Amino acid sequence: MNRFDYVKPASVAEAIAAASAPGAAYLASGTNLLDLMKGNVVRPARLVDISHLTELTRIEHRENGDVRIGALVRNADLACDQSFARDFPAIAEALLSGASAQLRNAATVGGNLLQRTRCAYFYDPASGCNKRTPGAGCDAREGDNHQHAVLGWSEACIATNPSDFCVPLAAFDAVVEIEGPAGRREIALEALHLLPGSTPERETVLDPGEIIVAIRLPAEARAFARHARYLKVRERNSYAFAVVSAAAGLVIENGTISHARLALGGVAAKPWRAREAEALLAGQPAGPSAFQQAAAAALRDARPSGDNAHKIPLARSLIVRALAAAAQGTPSRMPALPASPFSSVPGVHQ
Repeated sequence: MNRFDYVKPASVAEAIAAASAPGAAYLASGTNLLDLMKGNVVRPARLVDISHLTELTRIEHRENGDVRIGALVRNADLACDQSFARDFPAIAEALLSGASAQLRNAATVGGNLLQRTRCAYFYDPASGCNKRTPGAGCDAREGDNHQHAVLGWSEACIATNPSDFCVPLAAFDAVVEIEGPAGRREIALEALHLLPGSTPERETVLDPGEIIVAIRLPAEARAFARHARYLKVRERNSYAFAVVSAAAGLVIENGTISHARLALGGVAAKPWRAREAEALLAGQPAGPSAFQQAAAAALRDARPSGDNAHKIPLARSLIVRALAAAAQGTPSRMPALPASPFSSVPGVHQ
């Protein structure tokens, strides 16, 4: 058994001081961290329990139209906040498509941003994994890799980011608020996660001791509320991570797209913002031809990292379907099977 210290700070400042020690890790609900500890995948020397810090549990609807979400807000509470679900429906749909109801009731939005890859070789201490043990090699390269990355991967690591929540956050320009030993800073969600390169063990830009305190969505993202969807293809229709996913948002004026947002999940080590595709969509009629061009642009640089070439046409098809669903309009009810491309839309009011 790995012995570790347990610290329960009274404030964010105390938490940062405690977590600045080598080998420390923050503990919120622990839905991912505790599994990793039980499997001997990670062995923190100190757990800094922040789960009781009420200052991080608020959803703030600000006068300027921004929404600020504390890092300890539960996934289910955010998805079921009526104002939030109305203004950011694709994000609510993404949250409700992740994990099980029990996990959504426990997991926090800050923890969701920092969850680790679900690559089986990362979870197996007997396997070579550069992310877990730098220099150990990547057994996924010659192993079971049909679910692995097709964008942004390197010879050192082909794992993917498992988050549903992060995909629409990247699409709609979310900002992450961070505090740490050097003070406070803000970064775009799109810049939080790192591609593997030669250092896959470093997954985010966070420095030792830094903590995510909030996520902020700009007022401008509300403009997409009438035409926004999140779709997710998975190996079973619930309680599974995405093979590929797509968040799409459109502003349509007289049948023409004036602004577009598009991001992919399940294809890289970070949520993948498809900016070239967004630019192609602007000024185009909202129809199949424009959607297919955008999908081709989004996957132009994709290449298999193993036995996963199927993910590329699958992702292209899902983009077209997500854009078509967004163009049709955000449903007035949350789909009975959120984010499933096979769901009949009539569901339940959020």
